[in-house]
Amino acid sequence: MNALARHRYHRAAPVVLVLLLLALIAGVAAAVSTASSAEATTATADDVTEGQKLFAANCASCHGLDATGTDGVAPSLVGVGAAAVDFQVGTGRMPMQASGPQAPAKRPQFSEEEISQLAAYVASLGAGPAIPTAEQVDPALGDAANGMELFRTNCAMCHGSVGGGGALTQGKYAPNLWETTPTHIYEAMLVGPQSMPVFNDANIDSEGKRDIIAFLKAQDDGSPGGLRLGAIGPVAEGMWGWLVALGLIIASTVWIGARSS
Repeated sequence: MNALARHRYHRAAPVVLVLLLLALIAGVAAAVSTASSAEATTATADDVTEGQKLFAANCASCHGLDATGTDGVAPSLVGVGAAAVDFQVGTGRMPMQASGPQAPAKRPQFSEEEISQLAAYVASLGAGPAIPTAEQVDPALGDAANGMELFRTNCAMCHGSVGGGGALTQGKYAPNLWETTPTHIYEAMLVGPQSMPVFNDANIDSEGKRDIIAFLKAQDDGSPGGLRLGAIGPVAEGMWGWLVALGLIIASTVWIGARSS
């Protein structure tokens, strides 16, 4: 039997099979990556050129002329992708208004076209997450119930149970998400700005991200239980209700006692 096995299987067969499997996996990954880039990338050479000019005039003082960053001032932007630029500049966090523990959102200083050009230039420096498509961020295509489970498992400890925001350490905070656009919510999960972790497809896939957006946008319909009370959560809301009810009981008792005497 051993002699028959030696004749049927060459010693190099396992190595060849492993190499073929690795080549197949690499080919599939490359095809998926190429398809994704082709779908999301619409930038032209002119966009990259104009974006480089905008970068040199507005961003290079901190990030360096070659966007590799400066020690102790700003990080390198090589490989952060278009999504990071679209989020940071589109929400007004960049350029920073003032130095501090966290860059706050404010009115954007660039037009949508200029933001697209800046994103195109930075994306040309190295591969990174692309700006999501309209279909990827459409809340109407998401499952709000599944999004609620994902959000409360991965996000609620910082942003609150319904995305109302919350305080962090060292002067930082998780912002309110009720007015954040679906695109910026998706991008934040992709790139993990500031204290936020990155949620890649291994953590939350693209459908899960869209479900989270659907859940957050469902909060725009109001609270079915009445006033939000800051949307801090059921424990705080219950405590507030208990204090109000207890206060009314005590006030009624005092009033009745005063009347009887």
